[in-house]
Amino acid sequence: MPVILKLLTAVFFTCLSLTAYGEKLRIVTEPWAPYVYDDNGSMRGLDYETTVIVFQRLGVDVEWQFLPWKRCLAMLEQGHADGALDIFHSHERDALLLYPSEPLSNVEFVLFYANDRPHPAETLDDLRGLTVGNSPGYLYGDTFSDSTLFNREPAPSHEANFGKLSLGRVDLVITDRRVGQHVIKAMGLEGKVSQAPIVISRQPQFLAVRRGAGMDLLVQRFAAELKRFKQEPAYAALSAKYGGIQAITASEHTVEQQESSAP
Repeated sequence: MPVILKLLTAVFFTCLSLTAYGEKLRIVTEPWAPYVYDDNGSMRGLDYETTVIVFQRLGVDVEWQFLPWKRCLAMLEQGHADGALDIFHSHERDALLLYPSEPLSNVEFVLFYANDRPHPAETLDDLRGLTVGNSPGYLYGDTFSDSTLFNREPAPSHEANFGKLSLGRVDLVITDRRVGQHVIKAMGLEGKVSQAPIVISRQPQFLAVRRGAGMDLLVQRFAAELKRFKQEPAYAALSAKYGGIQAITASEHTVEQQESSAP
């Protein structure tokens, strides 16, 4: 039997096993606009809509659930979820998760500060003695996570972090540049919050699944179809749709732009 036929046959039975008796692939994620978010009861976002299209082409039914990120990770570890959307690769998670070779998108972690309490940090040393609002379970890079120069204070959501920033309960907030811009606009904080020059880290994010029978073949097919979809006009239109939101957001408030080598 040709290799490609063996692969397609294995993928077929993997997908069949997922849908047998009405079972679906259970994917968890945290609202992470504009990558994935709830828009008045409808799930939207660049990475969410891309993933939906790819799984439709693979014939895999998906059940989605929004949860705080720390809860998402717990669901994966306990076997209550089959995968997570927009997760970073971590060698510590390799024993649990499989990652496609093709990422969905790339993240650029930056810092935001309140204009009436400016902290335009250019290096980590500029954070000495300050408190940075963060999100539990997120991987910001070892340099940031291992530093003892500053304090970290978690919050249950990105909106909560920016709310604490507005109230002066934290000095800065760390999050993805595009996510921060989206939250600033949604909360009406334009002109009140700015982005610091420092870029903490840049890293790709994936749709990862728990290790299991046939899952390695599923992620191979997912990666191949994702890569194919990215070359199509439909993906260009989808990217422009959410890229347009990002461009409008960036131009409407005083966030200092930092060019990314990723996306």
